[in-house]
Amino acid sequence: MSGQFLAIGEAMIELAPDGSGLLRQGFAGDTFNAAYYARAALPADWQVSYFTLLGQDAMSDAMLAFMAQKQIGTDYIDRHTSRMPGLYMVHLNNGERSFSYWRSQSAARLLAENKTALRQAIEASDIIVFSGITLAILEGDGADNLLSILQEFRDTDKIIAFDPNIRPRLWPDQDHMRSQLIRGAKASNLVLPSFDDEVACFGDLTTADTISRYQSYGLKRIIVKNGADEIEILFDGQSFTVKTAPVAQIIDTTGAGDSFNGSFLGHFAQTGDSEAAIRFAAQTAAKTIQHYGALVD
Repeated sequence: MSGQFLAIGEAMIELAPDGSGLLRQGFAGDTFNAAYYARAALPADWQVSYFTLLGQDAMSDAMLAFMAQKQIGTDYIDRHTSRMPGLYMVHLNNGERSFSYWRSQSAARLLAENKTALRQAIEASDIIVFSGITLAILEGDGADNLLSILQEFRDTDKIIAFDPNIRPRLWPDQDHMRSQLIRGAKASNLVLPSFDDEVACFGDLTTADTISRYQSYGLKRIIVKNGADEIEILFDGQSFTVKTAPVAQIIDTTGAGDSFNGSFLGHFAQTGDSEAAIRFAAQTAAKTIQHYGALVD
């Protein structure tokens, strides 16, 4: 059965180590990465699109060409007259990544200003994915615009997937961060948190605490990623765990959670089997972290 997959957020210019001491230039960003892996997991009759705002510069042109090459639809991408895409650099230490960012004036910070275009894109889609980073970067009323529209469709048959993807440096203060992340969860019907983020932000002691807290927000589909440890799941009343795939050597964890998200959503859309989709997604993430960069062929 065909359908429409929509990812909402910021696609950035990525500078990542290539293993030789040099940096490789590419394009990535958490929800864009999810769209990339969903495209790989979904059959050709599914449309995968990205919703963002780019500039009218050469790098924006190159990014649009890259998306088209990877068969990610760009019909929902508008162009800003003076702003450009943000940029980030990946730093690796024994496979674990950290980042430096240049994004304070990125065009994507204004992606939710056009409420009409945003609503039309969401209404036309069967699966929508957004993240805590999406909410954190939005200027003005952008987060309110996005969340209010998603809330309209939360109780429909659409899948609205939210990865909190908690990045404290993007938020003005802890209280605002927590309140917005909770609003994001309440506007979704599937949440994909990472346990280490939840510990740092909300003080959860166990993955059961994380599941219980998201249940209190009205979520019935909760998938708690936990690094190399078991994935804890509550899905439509069923609780179970899935072991992660073993990895001999971790090269770069950039995009691991994003590859899981996109692969899970793509597989689940076809089969309706949550456990099989989680196993598939865990295998994809295990392959991703054995290569450099967020996007792996």
